[in-house]
Amino acid sequence: MDDPSPKTGWLERVSSMLMREPEDRKQLITLLHSAFERNLLDSDALSMIEGVMQVSEMQARDIMVPRSQMDVIDISQKPDEFIPFVIETAHSRFPVTEGCEDNVIGILLAKDLLRYYASEEEFNLRDMLRPVVFIPESKQLNILLKDFRKNRNHIAIVVNEYGGVAGLITIEDVLEQIVGEIEDEYDFDEDEDNIVQEEVNSYRIKAITEINNFNEIVGTQFGDEDYDTVGGLVLSKFGRLPSRDESIVIDDFRFTVLSADSRRLYILKVEKIVPEPDLITGH
Repeated sequence: MDDPSPKTGWLERVSSMLMREPEDRKQLITLLHSAFERNLLDSDALSMIEGVMQVSEMQARDIMVPRSQMDVIDISQKPDEFIPFVIETAHSRFPVTEGCEDNVIGILLAKDLLRYYASEEEFNLRDMLRPVVFIPESKQLNILLKDFRKNRNHIAIVVNEYGGVAGLITIEDVLEQIVGEIEDEYDFDEDEDNIVQEEVNSYRIKAITEINNFNEIVGTQFGDEDYDTVGGLVLSKFGRLPSRDESIVIDDFRFTVLSADSRRLYILKVEKIVPEPDLITGH
């Protein structure tokens, strides 16, 4: 006799588990992990659900790019002065300031610079600017994401209680809290090896690379008693989750974070430190 009930998906199965009505957030997370252990949820679904829950508790100040690290263009600059900077940083949007960094007057889309090359008329940067969206540091990320979607906006300038610029935040920054790091120029193809040699004594590797594999290819002798992956080794030496572009020297190698989000490391650059020859002996 056929089963009259249709096969349920993971969402329906999790919903049935949640009929126990967890009393607090901790119990809810415990139920979700229980569902994962019973193969009712896969790891990606669990990670995204946890990310959504995390976003609902976070504010703009928690993930914004601080003012000191913002890449901005001054309205007084000529195109041939700031276009090399646009190419080098490779962002799609740039805050444009006038007079000082607290006075953001608009957002320049990098694609609008095509008009500079295509038009015979004089290029006017001020005419190219898009409106600026200002938000407080305390803005909840879940509400901000809703606003981004509703207004089809991708970037906001974060201001402090005195009206000064505190940083900036993009829709990608918020989404990465849910789905993890979004691919960038450092990412590998799925079928590419975990370790790619870029130059002599320089490698680009996935943080999930097993230490034994790394030792074999690079010629190192790192132990794997306390951690299985190179990412685990780097985290243990930092004692915290490092940010992008942070470096640390372990034995004779410098490890630099190329790609990471608020939860994990993704891509690392590894460089063997070669001692410079003695200026007197030449050795």
